[in-house]
Amino acid sequence: MNERSLAQQAAVRKATFSPGEVKTLRTFSIWEISQFMLDVPADTLRKKLSDDPSLPQGETQDDGRQRWFSLEDINELRRRLRFRGRSLLPARPAGRAMRVAVSNFKGGVGKTVVAQHLAHAAALDGYRVLLVDFDPQATLTHSMGLTDVREWNTVWGVMCRDLCKEADRIMAGYDDPDDCPFPASEELPQDVQSIGAQRVQDFIQPTCWSTIDIIPSCANAAFVEFASAQYRALHKAWSFFGCVARYLDELPDDQYDIILFDCPPAIGYQSLNAAFAADILYIPSGPGYWEYDSTTSYLGQLGDAMADISEGFAAHATDAGITLPKEFADIRMLMTRFEATNPLHIAMMDAFRNVFGSSVCQHAIEMTRAVEQSGRFQMSVYEQDYRQMTRETWKRARQSFDRAYGEFLGTVLTAWPGTCSTREAAE
Repeated sequence: MNERSLAQQAAVRKATFSPGEVKTLRTFSIWEISQFMLDVPADTLRKKLSDDPSLPQGETQDDGRQRWFSLEDINELRRRLRFRGRSLLPARPAGRAMRVAVSNFKGGVGKTVVAQHLAHAAALDGYRVLLVDFDPQATLTHSMGLTDVREWNTVWGVMCRDLCKEADRIMAGYDDPDDCPFPASEELPQDVQSIGAQRVQDFIQPTCWSTIDIIPSCANAAFVEFASAQYRALHKAWSFFGCVARYLDELPDDQYDIILFDCPPAIGYQSLNAAFAADILYIPSGPGYWEYDSTTSYLGQLGDAMADISEGFAAHATDAGITLPKEFADIRMLMTRFEATNPLHIAMMDAFRNVFGSSVCQHAIEMTRAVEQSGRFQMSVYEQDYRQMTRETWKRARQSFDRAYGEFLGTVLTAWPGTCSTREAAE
């Protein structure tokens, strides 16, 4: 069954990413750029391009009059153009990238769709994004065009590398290595040692989006939960929950602006790593009672797991420079698959807000035809060409995600250390 399914999966990807099974990012029209990205009149943008031929001029398609621009072209326009003295570059406070975990206990609530669309929206807004796919289903990895991923290039590899580094750090803390009750890196399994030799940048893969990179996942990475338990038994002083946070701390502060985690529908070693590394926790939920019930269970179990770690690993965490208990700068709940005309959905939204108050995002992700197609064709709404459907259908879906992204960005900028005030961030 698996072999037949893999053959069908390869055929689907070949059709989706053809030619050459390589996914490419489409180009964008002046109408899209002016209305949805740069927020300037289209005629003004055309005049700017006409006045300065050194600016990217795009490519003509269809009738030979409409110009279409790549993401690289758009980012060059952001860097070089000003409108009424206003810079087109996005707000970016100093310091390291902000990290956001998209997580919930229940599958099918839209975690991957939310992570994918927030990443694409941020990239079109001029931000540099790193995606970290914690989910062995690897849907986010596949949607970004990566189809051939090895286990050692996933979060499992990051954890193996961290185990080696931490084993050597802990060993170095003893005047006499023989007094150390924990193994050194050379005493760990050979596969762990070989992965431990990788450099920090080796796990990061480019995507068809020039300003989005990814630490991918793959189906074989599902065994990371078993492997992590084994490694934890081998080295009892290893603060396993801090692997990803330590790894990300090694990246240059200015390499990325936003780092997004797509978490598996479970609370395990990977999702706990995401939680401890994240500044902000985003919890998608569908508008039904079972989703509400599952979200409640998720909050309780995640809180219990983090509390147990804070109590049981306090000494090891302090030694590793980890501050416990873990605190988030913000926790937000985002309603997905929402139908604004459905009275049951409206009632569930009211119920969420009655319980969770202002933690519930004001703007839900609406269920539209374009959103449905995004999953079917492994393409976000931002990747879909509006010429392949009615413009209003595409525009409605895009505006739904844009509103959710705008609220997300306000949350990120407000929580960013040393950032501007809440009002300035919202503006």
